[in-house]
Amino acid sequence: MYRATRILIVGCFIGGAISVPAVAEDGSAKAQVCAACHGADGNSINPDWPNLAAQHPTYLEAQLHAFKSGARKNPNMTAMAAPLSDQDITDLAAYFSKQTLKVESVEAAQVEAGAKLYRGGNMGTGVPACMACHGPNGAGNYAAKFPSLRGQRASYTTIQLKAFRAGERTTDPQGMMRAIAAHLSDAEIENVAKFVSALH
Repeated sequence: MYRATRILIVGCFIGGAISVPAVAEDGSAKAQVCAACHGADGNSINPDWPNLAAQHPTYLEAQLHAFKSGARKNPNMTAMAAPLSDQDITDLAAYFSKQTLKVESVEAAQVEAGAKLYRGGNMGTGVPACMACHGPNGAGNYAAKFPSLRGQRASYTTIQLKAFRAGERTTDPQGMMRAIAAHLSDAEIENVAKFVSALH
């Protein structure tokens, strides 16, 4: 398990106190309630629920805040996020980001079509390559707050892409994912979801 020493800094600058960075251990106890769905180490026990392990902490924080505010709709997650403080959210995100992602093996034949869409997009329908934002290996883009997709559950990714396509999920910046998903077929969604689930 990741270990770090939490350093308490007491002091002030003009205009405010020094903030102390989140440390993964702060979230370990708080994460116990998350384990029922997402696994103690952030690897989910149900294919419809996301893996949280190794996800960018800024993305995890943004999604928890969205669930808490109701900007992202999910009755279960809204109830779970409602009592969380800003510090709780920061600590949980730090904890899960430090966990090791377990990537399931997928037959090569099952990911071939998804690989083509992920790497090259679909010029005929105006769908850009997924790797333009999420990276060649699915690691995402930390600075741009684009999430890591590698090793994500295929069923969960399928559900989310269909939610974007239907306009049911609206937390994507400038509607980027809704605009892209609007041009994806069911087969394309399922194929690319299988592909990213096998990315390392």
